[in-house]
Amino acid sequence: MNNQFLPINKKEMLARGWEQVDFVYVCGDAYVDHPSFGAAIITRLLESRGYKIGFIAQPNWKDDGSIAIFGEPRLGFFVSSGNMDSMVNHYTVAKKHRGTDAFSPGGKMGLRPDRAVTVYCNLIRRTYKDTPIIIGGLEASLRRMAHYDYWSNSVRRSLLLESGADLISYGMGEHSVVEIAEALDSGLDVRDITYIDGTVFKTKNPDIIYDAIQLPDFEEITESKKAYAESFKIQYENTDPFQGKRLYETYGGKTFVVQNPPAKPLTQMEMDDIYALPYMRAYHPSYEKLGGIPALTEIKFSLTSNRGCYGECNFCALTMHEGRIVQCRSQESIIEEAKTMIEDRDFKGYIHDVGGPTAEFRRPACDKQMKVGACKNKRCLFPKPCSNLVVDHSDYLKLLRRLRELPKVKKVFVRSGFRYDYLVADPNKTFLKELCEHHISGQLRVAPEHISDNVLKNMGKPGVEVYNAFLKEFEKINSKTGKEQYIVPYLMSSHPGSRLEDAIALAEYLRDHHIHPDQVQDFYPTPGTVSTTMYYTGIHPLTGKKVFVETNPHEKALQRALIQYKKPENYDLVKEALLKAHREDLIGFDKQCLIPPRKMKENFSHPNKKKNTKKVEKRPSSKNGNTKKKR
Repeated sequence: MNNQFLPINKKEMLARGWEQVDFVYVCGDAYVDHPSFGAAIITRLLESRGYKIGFIAQPNWKDDGSIAIFGEPRLGFFVSSGNMDSMVNHYTVAKKHRGTDAFSPGGKMGLRPDRAVTVYCNLIRRTYKDTPIIIGGLEASLRRMAHYDYWSNSVRRSLLLESGADLISYGMGEHSVVEIAEALDSGLDVRDITYIDGTVFKTKNPDIIYDAIQLPDFEEITESKKAYAESFKIQYENTDPFQGKRLYETYGGKTFVVQNPPAKPLTQMEMDDIYALPYMRAYHPSYEKLGGIPALTEIKFSLTSNRGCYGECNFCALTMHEGRIVQCRSQESIIEEAKTMIEDRDFKGYIHDVGGPTAEFRRPACDKQMKVGACKNKRCLFPKPCSNLVVDHSDYLKLLRRLRELPKVKKVFVRSGFRYDYLVADPNKTFLKELCEHHISGQLRVAPEHISDNVLKNMGKPGVEVYNAFLKEFEKINSKTGKEQYIVPYLMSSHPGSRLEDAIALAEYLRDHHIHPDQVQDFYPTPGTVSTTMYYTGIHPLTGKKVFVETNPHEKALQRALIQYKKPENYDLVKEALLKAHREDLIGFDKQCLIPPRKMKENFSHPNKKKNTKKVEKRPSSKNGNTKKKR
């Protein structure tokens, strides 16, 4: 009975001979049974342990009956907003409604509510007063404790309290959800499940909290930004599954939200087992007439190689969600999945990606991490690679070679992000050479994000000299191979620490390197990142130092326009920015100028300079809010 979709209604449940499901999984995304979707992994994992699962995708939150289509589950509800935070899914950084939703049928927007986890939990509670509710996924994971919420511009309570759920399974969830299911199946009351790593529970009894660090209470962090930054620092320093401590915060001195230490990382065998589960690798057929699910298109023929990231960009939530310790599947597991994928009738010979948050990470940063964890107050790559970092591309290179040798495979692309500082640190350039020769098609995506060392420092990124070294190596290799290929740089405007002069410096760098980006990512303050804490508090939480933060929409628009100074519609903003910064030297017709002294009807080019024909690919939407992207 495994080679089919999970039941999505009572008729399908009864067809399996079930009178009642054990768990109902409620999801803000459409039902896609593919291992790139967290809901698919969790439901298939529970199914493999013998539990009967019913799947409710995108219930109508205005209709109480939409949550009751299976009746009351025997053990409880699992609730997730889907692969993205629902607020990131709905709104741009300018807080404007997005036009499409890639995780909904036909890309239609509006099929899930704002703050989906809370709305779904309220929907359940109106019908089932006492049935256990466990929330998880990105939205719940990154809002597990009190947090700054960009959309309301306020500090909000833990999502556990806002939603009325009983437990949060945070992080990737495989270990904790199985333990929760087993505890409920044994007859344990959900209020007594207080001991599972990777979970958050609430209590009014402080006597059951032991061996824990107390965070500043909710009232304190709403009144003091310094206290907020201090609270975030403690949380950030306790994300390691081997060294992380139990944490708790108080609400009015009567309610306690307790975060147990993170769950241990998966072993390679556990990773292999999860990706070998009987996924249909497709969206539910009921969506076919509605136009399918756009999000599946890019990842249907992609392979997940790893999870976790020790890159620790400050604007990325991966540290708080997936963790710093890289976990990998075996080559055999990936090859077997590729062979299954190749037999799909829609496969055209192209594997679209092989990677994860960072493509080339195929092992923990150093040998000690899987035994004692990652260093608490030291980073693996910033400000420079740690002396204990193992820089080795050989395993990933071998994997790519095996994949491109498979029958029916014409090309294996690598589209996950790369850490160019990790590539530069490898004295053996064989991998970069083969990457250029076989695994990109004219363009390679990397993320310098900025070039000002002042901004890069606050991003947790290496200095611009490292990026320049990478560019030199990339050009050298392509010159030898005779290929005309380009770097697609991802750039970010208005990150904490970025002043107008930093944006101008970036514009000059782009001018000198003949780069004209089609799209620029404004910094988006999503929950769970160091940078979001800087944005809200004006304090770098890990150093305690003050950070300049540009929050004025017009000033942010000036910075953004400078990065795209060639666009005619940006002329007025660019000129205003240059005059404000007293950089009139960049207004004129000389080759070092960014804009002419008067607005031109058409895009301009400097005299005696060939028109640049390089194309810059648009940056794709993030999968974790943060992206990672995944991310």
